[in-house]
Amino acid sequence: MERQTERLIAALLVMVGLIMPLGVRAQADGSPAADGANAAQAVDSSAEKNAAKARAALDAMVKALGGDAWLNQTNVMRQGHGAAFYHGTPDLGTTLFYECHAWPDRDRFEFGKHKDVYQFYLGRKGYEVTYRGAKPLPQDQVDDFMRRRDHSIETAMKVWIKDPKTILLFEGQRMAERHLADQVTLISAENEAITIQMDAQTHLPLSRSFQWRDPVYKDKNTDVEEYADYHDVEGFPTAFSITRLRNDETTRQYYIDKVQYNQDLGADFWDMNGLAKKVKK
Repeated sequence: MERQTERLIAALLVMVGLIMPLGVRAQADGSPAADGANAAQAVDSSAEKNAAKARAALDAMVKALGGDAWLNQTNVMRQGHGAAFYHGTPDLGTTLFYECHAWPDRDRFEFGKHKDVYQFYLGRKGYEVTYRGAKPLPQDQVDDFMRRRDHSIETAMKVWIKDPKTILLFEGQRMAERHLADQVTLISAENEAITIQMDAQTHLPLSRSFQWRDPVYKDKNTDVEEYADYHDVEGFPTAFSITRLRNDETTRQYYIDKVQYNQDLGADFWDMNGLAKKVKK
């Protein structure tokens, strides 16, 4: 799979980096200095048209997902089974899970048939809850979760795209899981990037990817999330198959059985201490 950084550098060179060579060439040929300014304006115009095309593709995706109703969702609850992989090879069996995500920064997971282990991600912190009470999750696990949340399609469309400093790049059409896909990359003011591939016909997202640098080994990793098997749930097209990859190796697969939106969660839904008292040994 192509590296995000390579794609971004190539796109920026095409749309911005040509300004200086054209200006230098105009002076060398004895052309008026205005020619260089005209060339710069042409490049700026090309970049603006590209950004407009990228925004149109993203707008079409949001509309396909449910438009303003999707943007204004308060929460989503999923139930399904998850499979873990090691070096691309699946572990035996699957794990039953229940998940609730409430925008912008509250997530709750329940694992197993007996629901005796819970995980909470509240703000920038993560906790595990058992009958023994709540304790912090390992920091590397919390960091991994926060990276995915910070680079989610939801965050891209609710936060990044509203920032005037965010750069939008339309990178053409690619094949993604036997689908022709429009590819758009968003680059934040902090030089973070999210790449989204959308089905060219339905406009529904097929994948989301981003890169991050390992804090210990300093090498770059590419995380990808792929979406498939869409079903209509309460008017929202919903992916019932989600696959996660890291550096082209599958790490997790989730098979969704049930989804609900905008549920009344109750006042004690996020109360970890109260929940711990209810968990059986």
